[in-house]
Amino acid sequence: MTELPEAEYRSVWDRFYAEFAFRPSVNPAKWPGIKEPADSVTWSLASLDEDPGHVRLARFVVVVEQGLAACVEPDAMLFALDWQHVSYSFAPHRVGGHEQEPWPLSPYPDGDYYDGDYYVYLSGDFRLGSFGHPWESSVCLFGQELLDTVAAEVEDVLGPPMRRGGHRLPVT
Repeated sequence: MTELPEAEYRSVWDRFYAEFAFRPSVNPAKWPGIKEPADSVTWSLASLDEDPGHVRLARFVVVVEQGLAACVEPDAMLFALDWQHVSYSFAPHRVGGHEQEPWPLSPYPDGDYYDGDYYVYLSGDFRLGSFGHPWESSVCLFGQELLDTVAAEVEDVLGPPMRRGGHRLPVT
């Protein structure tokens, strides 16, 4: 795991802003915070608010981490981006295991109202990843390979999605 040097940090964030039309805001009228790709599914994280012992949260985190690792080559790097804070590049196959460093950040965003942090995982080519929105309390997973790998289990943990491909779904 490596902290992104300033020039790379700026380059990765600039590309993320451009490719995903990232618009941070606490204003619900400006959500979602990114232009969600066609191959994306977004879930509310509200169901985790009542999760005694954080069992479902832990399961959600493991499912997303394992899914991301399964979708990249063994020597590939992922970016772990924390808006306006230290961000990292890391090899997902070399973290999180027994006697290894934990994954940096989490697919679950830091939801403090005054200092909420968007947490983003991205493959090096930006084809797949996750976008955690702290104020909407949502996570968007994108990239068809990642969705094929984790969507059913994420839905089992979080319930039905709220958006597909950036389009709001009817509430059932």
